[in-house]
Amino acid sequence: MDPLESPADILGLIAARRLRRPARPLAFLDELFRRLARCALADAEITEGLIWDVWMSHPHRAAADTLELATRDIAARRYDIAETRLALLLRRAPQFAEAWHKRAALYYLLGRDAECLYDIRRTLELEPRHFAAMLHFAEILLDRGAPAEARFAFHAALTLHPHLPRARAALADKA
Repeated sequence: MDPLESPADILGLIAARRLRRPARPLAFLDELFRRLARCALADAEITEGLIWDVWMSHPHRAAADTLELATRDIAARRYDIAETRLALLLRRAPQFAEAWHKRAALYYLLGRDAECLYDIRRTLELEPRHFAAMLHFAEILLDRGAPAEARFAFHAALTLHPHLPRARAALADKA
């Protein structure tokens, strides 16, 4: 994949987010997003936590357990172990959006933008409402000197989760 083409592809996915359905449609998750869009700041953290719980879950318990281990590895800065776990998990469960996102976050931490962008694209293909993937994407766009595109991604993330401090701050800085 050509990393120079990826931002346009991802911008297109973000622009079409309302027209697309998640690969794993869950009525409960739809309701959580409706609640998040209208709740007060005090309730947003709880609702966001519930969304993360759904995203981290998987019908096969072993996949969810592997993702949890990889998440702990990232937190402990055992990046090589996390990358290996996530690569194996994605071979077994290629439709697991959160596994793609966790690997994108890992690549973001490592400064491996091309790989990060690929995994962000896969995340958004599978879960068009993934506000954290949009935030990582916006950060990469800012680093690449594309502020207008970054603003678009930050704004899109805020349409899903109106209480994201980083997105609000980024948009306020550029106002």
